[in-house]
Amino acid sequence: MNCQDKVALVTGAGVGIGEATCKALAAAGATVVVSDIDEAAGLRVADELTAAGYQATFIALDVCNEEQWRTVINEVVERFGRLQILINNAGIANICGIEEETLEGWRKTNTINNDAVFLGTREAIRVMKNSGGSIVNISSIEGIVGDPMLPAYNASKGAVRAFTKSIALYCADRGYGIRVNSMHPGYVATPLVSGALARLSANDAEAFAQRVVASIPMGRMAEADEIANGVVFLASDDASYMTGSELIMDGGYTAR
Repeated sequence: MNCQDKVALVTGAGVGIGEATCKALAAAGATVVVSDIDEAAGLRVADELTAAGYQATFIALDVCNEEQWRTVINEVVERFGRLQILINNAGIANICGIEEETLEGWRKTNTINNDAVFLGTREAIRVMKNSGGSIVNISSIEGIVGDPMLPAYNASKGAVRAFTKSIALYCADRGYGIRVNSMHPGYVATPLVSGALARLSANDAEAFAQRVVASIPMGRMAEADEIANGVVFLASDDASYMTGSELIMDGGYTAR
């Protein structure tokens, strides 16, 4: 996969799929802007990439903050002259049933997982529309199928899936040369999953994990770098004829 000389911005880049995507983009030749609300985590990733000889920098970003989005995008363009790839990756998950979910929790999940994707996509289009680019929105298999214990997450990721198709058509209709696609990982062994499980009782966490793994034909969760390879493919010129598409990487979970 070739992202040579492209400038890429990745959100939620301090851990998990975001971190793995930064490393895969760098290996594919991109200059990587690592962004995260957790400055220590984001700086660590950027420093590791720089130490390995790659072009990378860290910029702090709260993806729920509209003003910060505009400031960060402008800074990227000022420093590097362009932005060609945006990976909207930042997200959270809360495992609970609808009767236990709160309005506050519902809104928080949808703000981070969905509203932030809208903000990032809008700001990226503003600077990409004269020269083209690629936007990859990280949805989930939970944006395609339901889970009884992930109502807010299901809603947010389903919204990202449909939003991606809308914006792909918008950009194509206007001849912007911006491809917009969604990535749909299955269950991945990342801090997001472990963090969500940690909020359950030990028995409930074990039952949930066993149910999930039993539903995956390949018999295991994905590793973050496996998903990152798919994200970089969508971002790269190798996917030049893909827009409004969804790439599912789930070990066969949704094939049943």
